[in-house]
Amino acid sequence: MIYEAIDAKKAETPVHRGCRLFGVSMSGYYAWKRRQPSRRQYDDMILLAHVRNHFALSHETYGSPRMHAELKADGVSGGHHRIARLMRDNGMKALQKRRYKKTTDSDHGGPVAPNVLDQDFSADAPNQKWGADISYIWTVEGWLYLAIVVDLHSRRIIGWATSDRMKKDLAMRALRRAIALRSPPKDAIHHSDRGSQYCSADYKKILKDGGFVLSMSGKGNCYDNAMVETVFKTLKAELIWRTIFLSRSAAKIAIGRCIDGFYNPVRRHSALSYKSPCDFEAAA
Repeated sequence: MIYEAIDAKKAETPVHRGCRLFGVSMSGYYAWKRRQPSRRQYDDMILLAHVRNHFALSHETYGSPRMHAELKADGVSGGHHRIARLMRDNGMKALQKRRYKKTTDSDHGGPVAPNVLDQDFSADAPNQKWGADISYIWTVEGWLYLAIVVDLHSRRIIGWATSDRMKKDLAMRALRRAIALRSPPKDAIHHSDRGSQYCSADYKKILKDGGFVLSMSGKGNCYDNAMVETVFKTLKAELIWRTIFLSRSAAKIAIGRCIDGFYNPVRRHSALSYKSPCDFEAAA
């Protein structure tokens, strides 16, 4: 609308000059300023306040589909297209994910388990299929390595650990935390890549003692562990790539807060009918 454009630019262009440029009267402009907002505009302002709040709580990562699900869960009415319009008009754009680079030491000559999972990431209930992987985070002090274990049913991170070295103990600590948290039944599938950490005798002993079925990706096939890599992409896009960590300890604290305070209990996933991992498991 012309009057809205004049009002938005009045700090740079005086009102009388803006009116002259657009060919409208100053009396019309001031009459528009005094006019009360319509019911639709009033409802938009209220809805926008809710959208801004949840956009901030999501660390600016929610697009309109997740925002619609979040507001609906809170009992706030608003159509998907209306929410998308308000977000677009007010510059609320969800952060985009970067390309993901993965490093795996598979040239170790150790024994490799067959690919039992075979890219079938579906699971009817928790603790049927687990996935594990390791990634890295840059800090001013140097690299910090993050190992996670994910329940493929809900995409919940059930075990995680960090270290300044990518050794087998890192992966083992994440696995032990997952087992302590979940007490999985026998014959649960544990899938990983062919990294030396997962092929070590000590790591395999923990799995065998727990009655797991061992499964490993095909050599050089990034799709065989795609769901866990997707979880890493989410963590990196929504926290790690946006932050300059001055120390490894600062990165570890931030990652812990993200996983335990947001990703698992709050973050909505489109693949989970816009539920969080914890809520999705509770409904199973």
